[in-house]
Amino acid sequence: MLKIQNLSASYHSRRVLHEVSFDVNSGEVLALIGPNGAGKSTIIRAASGVIPCAGQVRANGDDFQSLEPFQRARYIAVVPQAIALPPAFTVWETVLMGRTPYLGFLGQASKHDEELARHALSRVNALDFAERPVGELSGGERQRILLARALCQSTPILLLDEPTAHLDLQYQVNLLELIRELARDENLAVLIALHDLNLAAHYADRVALLVGGYLEALGTPRQVLTAENIARAYGLPVQVVEHPFLDSPLVLPDSSPRF
Repeated sequence: MLKIQNLSASYHSRRVLHEVSFDVNSGEVLALIGPNGAGKSTIIRAASGVIPCAGQVRANGDDFQSLEPFQRARYIAVVPQAIALPPAFTVWETVLMGRTPYLGFLGQASKHDEELARHALSRVNALDFAERPVGELSGGERQRILLARALCQSTPILLLDEPTAHLDLQYQVNLLELIRELARDENLAVLIALHDLNLAAHYADRVALLVGGYLEALGTPRQVLTAENIARAYGLPVQVVEHPFLDSPLVLPDSSPRF
């Protein structure tokens, strides 16, 4: 379990996250939603130790702020927003970097490390292009490699910051299907920041709605994704109906006249 308690963070003396608290259980996908600037990425960065914060981030009773970076990296793996990967590195070399927190003084990967890298590549269906340079990959393929690198860390907690950004619909669906499957199969606690409310509704077990750095609502997609909550958070009237063939709510723009 990932336990976040009274998490606060500031940029340049401006408070951007206000005492946010929630848990993410093993085997669960919890989606962070909210308008731009709500604090979704800040929570990911603060929880992973990239930026300083007040409050506590804990797993199995350990306070992450008391851990060395390599110890924290054995708890939490992060898939950041689309980043530029070293183009000359191969897919295999990039994924094997996920074993860095476990390597000895000489930094040599063992057969066990290589087995884990192969398993991670297999989970994201990327074994066939393991020897290709990263610079030759498409956007969707790069996101799969970032996910494989995180899986190679063998952590119980996975944080993802807008992993579907800049991907077309097919890659979005494939990636989120895989993430949900990994949470179930590997018993991972998954925290994922998403912009698309309907993707969050379908793929998340629970949803946390952030507005202006405050946690405004937390619960199942049906509990959180109400017309009232969304209108208040986004300043946009919407309709929330039952999806015609999926067991999830569907958020639609309110098409009623405004004049």
